[in-house]
Amino acid sequence: MNKDTHLAVLIDGDNIPASHVKQMMEEISRYGNPTIKRIYGDWTKPQLAKWKQVLLENAINPVQQYSYTSGKNATDSAMIIDAMDILYSGDVDGFCLVSSDSDFTKLATRLREAGKQVIGIGEKKTPEPFIVACDRFIYLEILQQPEKSSRSNNRSTKKSNVEKLTPKVVKQIANTITDVADDDGWAFLGDVGSLLQKKQPNFDSRNYGFQKLTPLISSIDKFAVEQRKQDGSNHKLIFVKVKE
Repeated sequence: MNKDTHLAVLIDGDNIPASHVKQMMEEISRYGNPTIKRIYGDWTKPQLAKWKQVLLENAINPVQQYSYTSGKNATDSAMIIDAMDILYSGDVDGFCLVSSDSDFTKLATRLREAGKQVIGIGEKKTPEPFIVACDRFIYLEILQQPEKSSRSNNRSTKKSNVEKLTPKVVKQIANTITDVADDDGWAFLGDVGSLLQKKQPNFDSRNYGFQKLTPLISSIDKFAVEQRKQDGSNHKLIFVKVKE
């Protein structure tokens, strides 16, 4: 996606905390222009009152959905209906579904079948079916900025949000490098990152404490990293290889 990509951002207000919405919207802007921004919930409920200032600051349009029946999530239905209306309008190139609820799995699948890019954003508790139904899935936890209370608290917050680079993850990266490598075993890092995203929508270097894929791969002894200068340009391309 690029900055000219028009995105519809649909937020499940019953399932997503109000904190860190600013960081979330900044993240979404990396993938396109959020021309539609809506959040769904029963705004008569006291627990949703904390959203008011957040919505004003981020120009997010609240959609009222009353809870008609106890135990039934009317918010999900309203959000799904709106998503389909927006799809048929043809006004956007992609969707950003913000929820940790697996009820949106079918919606994500349907939107992709229609040729739309789907970005999911939710907490790490999000069920796997919804994650893999998206083109890309971003955990809210990696977008959070630690509170400025104390250094010890900051360290513990950061540590709790970082996953370990397990042998399984390293093997997946190695297999992906091999999949796109040339006859000498070298692979362009951009191709590696794209294929990793297709294989695992929630793959993100930030999950493991790295801002970019290059330092993540450089930290693993199993891989070699090489910078190559483009002909007629000062721009350098990054290539990686699985060491023998």
